[in-house]
Amino acid sequence: MQPAQEEARAPKLLARVRQEIRTRHYSIRTEEAYAGWVRRFVLFHGKRHPTEMGAAEIRAFLTHLAVEGQVAASTQNQALSALVFLYRPPLSRPRELAAL
Repeated sequence: MQPAQEEARAPKLLARVRQEIRTRHYSIRTEEAYAGWVRRFVLFHGKRHPTEMGAAEIRAFLTHLAVEGQVAASTQNQALSALVFLYRPPLSRPRELAAL
């Protein structure tokens, strides 16, 4: 691939999430946590892109965290916040969240 073609490609999902977090001046810890939750969400669903998923997949992931992962409510809330952040600015798909 030519260097000009590489520059023309859109940034990858996690890079877009990190860029949006930095634009909003969130802390580095928030950036790390949100990027981690987005990564886990994508891997949980077999590396499907979040644009192909919606509220049902978010619910399934959060349910898995609570039931199988036995995470605390605050951890589940952090994961939800990361996914809400993902579907709002970086993907610009807030209607996916309306069904939650």
